[in-house]
Amino acid sequence: MTVDQSMLQEERLSPFLRVTLRIWVKTYRSIIGLISPVFDLLVRLFVAQTIFRSGVVKLSDWDTALSLARFEYPVAWMAPETAAVIGVTIEIVAPILLLIGLLTREAALAILMLLVVSQVEYVPTDLNLWLIAILGWFVLRGAKGFSFDRAVAGGLSGSALPFADPITRFFEYLTDKAAPAWLLIIRIWLAVTLLVVAGLTSVTEAELFLPVKSFAGIDPIIAIGLALLLVVGMVIPLTGFALIVALSTLAVMGLHPDLTLYPMLLFGLMIIFGAGYLSVDRMISNWLEHNILFDRKYEDVPEHWPHIVVVGAGFGGLACVAKLKNLPVRITLVDRHNYHLFQPLLYQIATAALSPADVATPIRGLFRNDGNVRVLLGEVSSVDSKTKTLTYGQNSLDYDHLVLATGASHSYFGKDEWAPYAPGLKTIEDGVSVRAHVLRAFERAESSNDPERVKRLLTFVIVGAGPTGVELAGAIAELAHQGLKDEFSRIDPAQAQIILVQSGDRILPAFPEDLSAHAAASLGNLGVDIRLKSRVTDIAADRVKIGDDVEIATETVLWAAGVIASPAGKWLDAETDRAGRVAVDDYLRIAGHENVFAIGDTAGSNAWDGNPVPGLAPAAKQAGVYVANYIQKQLLDDKQIAPFQYKHQGSLATIGRKSAVADFGFMKLHGALAWWLWGAVHVGFLSGMRNRIAVLVNWIWSYFTLQLGIRLITGKDSGA
Repeated sequence: MTVDQSMLQEERLSPFLRVTLRIWVKTYRSIIGLISPVFDLLVRLFVAQTIFRSGVVKLSDWDTALSLARFEYPVAWMAPETAAVIGVTIEIVAPILLLIGLLTREAALAILMLLVVSQVEYVPTDLNLWLIAILGWFVLRGAKGFSFDRAVAGGLSGSALPFADPITRFFEYLTDKAAPAWLLIIRIWLAVTLLVVAGLTSVTEAELFLPVKSFAGIDPIIAIGLALLLVVGMVIPLTGFALIVALSTLAVMGLHPDLTLYPMLLFGLMIIFGAGYLSVDRMISNWLEHNILFDRKYEDVPEHWPHIVVVGAGFGGLACVAKLKNLPVRITLVDRHNYHLFQPLLYQIATAALSPADVATPIRGLFRNDGNVRVLLGEVSSVDSKTKTLTYGQNSLDYDHLVLATGASHSYFGKDEWAPYAPGLKTIEDGVSVRAHVLRAFERAESSNDPERVKRLLTFVIVGAGPTGVELAGAIAELAHQGLKDEFSRIDPAQAQIILVQSGDRILPAFPEDLSAHAAASLGNLGVDIRLKSRVTDIAADRVKIGDDVEIATETVLWAAGVIASPAGKWLDAETDRAGRVAVDDYLRIAGHENVFAIGDTAGSNAWDGNPVPGLAPAAKQAGVYVANYIQKQLLDDKQIAPFQYKHQGSLATIGRKSAVADFGFMKLHGALAWWLWGAVHVGFLSGMRNRIAVLVNWIWSYFTLQLGIRLITGKDSGA
């Protein structure tokens, strides 16, 4: 089917159907995509523990196992001792491989063959049949969630290993072609079982091949209805859920007190992976793909769909695209980096706690399955709202709607000459540079013979006591006292002086006063010197001046005092405030530009009960989702939408390795409990499972060993 034909079919549908169908299908697929790897692992876990437990029991009483192999369960074509050894070996080794997802297909096949022999040669049971059905799926599809096989699959193809290419192609064939056929076989198998139980047909030695005992007692009408749905492959996810309810009801009624979990797991596989070949569901899915979704390639997306350009892949931009991608729109995401940075943990790169790869995610990977999303690397230089075009590099883009989520950079309050001496933290490059600067200070102190310079090198000044400044001060103090302990011969890193300079009368001014006091006490316990009501008046290569008469000798100054929005306002010649944020209306539209929106740090919105919306990640996310909802209303020809209202979800800041403060309005926390909450929230908000696992592993390692593993000095050394 060509795109033009698809467009004609799609245009026959009302806007409500086009939008609603796409949202439902995309949302359902997203949920399934999140659930499937976890469910895959759980199924492997339950199957593995059952088989492994059987092997352990036999291995612990080998004489009894041999006796059973000889007299109770003999295999006519194999010596009893051989059968016992092979059986126990499979039951011990294969479950471990199945669980970790290493040689999954081979391990599943070995267990499956063992169960087939047990079913045919010994006493047939429904348990064996359910396990065979599940294991057949893993033989054909392999392990896809949290498995070694999946981790090495990409590198195996095209490698120098013997037979790597044909093996890879064979496994791909099994996954793509044979696994859907197994789903069809399971449907027919279950349908025949239900019809036998309902009395409509009979099968010779049914108990050997069909799990009829598990369905005994089910109402014949219900059994026939479920069988028909299975045969035609219609609404299989709902049918699978109905099967779970039916068997659970029989168990509750006491008809099947020995009912196991395994039929439920098999039905779960059907719910997640569908009906397979020759099914109404597959036909509907193909129709949706060609007429509603257009998720194969970007060039397949109908050109008449509205084109939405989002500039900036920060929290707001990604939230907006994640919501927009479910709509019948073309999306272009432009960013000057090819990664999304989790800025709240950037200070941990600067203090050697984390690697850049732990807090950054490639943007393209986030939308690889969304055909209507295109990602471009480039820095926007101008916007022409009259022609609805923007320029990035030597290229230009047309747009129907433009979303500016360009964030903010450091503000030195008109003293830009301080920038070389007082770097801030906004990008990965900043984090790596600051890390090198901090670590190099200790190295230079170790090699210096000048006591005055050693003192100057071991003095660290952080300007600004908002969350970033407080977290930096605490992290550097922990680095000096614990992370670098016993690593230098001449200097004691613990003698480092960390000075936190704040122009106001307390740190963390956005937090309640009592939490600010708790944070100050925690920093004091770490040895941080807090200077309140102290305004920086000059910064040079070897000193910081506070007020008119106080000078601090230091070669390391870190800036956390202020930010200024991107030049988005200049692109549109729009009204901006002192921080460069663009003035927006109640719907986050820039004045005079109906189809141009600003969100996050770019926008000067007063949607927090009349107060300015804070420059926090949750605020940017809420704004991004709101703009997507606004555009959705327009697609539905419904202009009615409530003005944007920011809902404050709380503020958190951490101090060192065991203390934090948290303000949720209705609840305030401090100390260790707030620290655990801070960690859970930040891990949860990270993009990608790999990043979450990497951060957790690094944190656990650092917490219990008191060592930081990313103590690397990179970049050119400007001198000793």
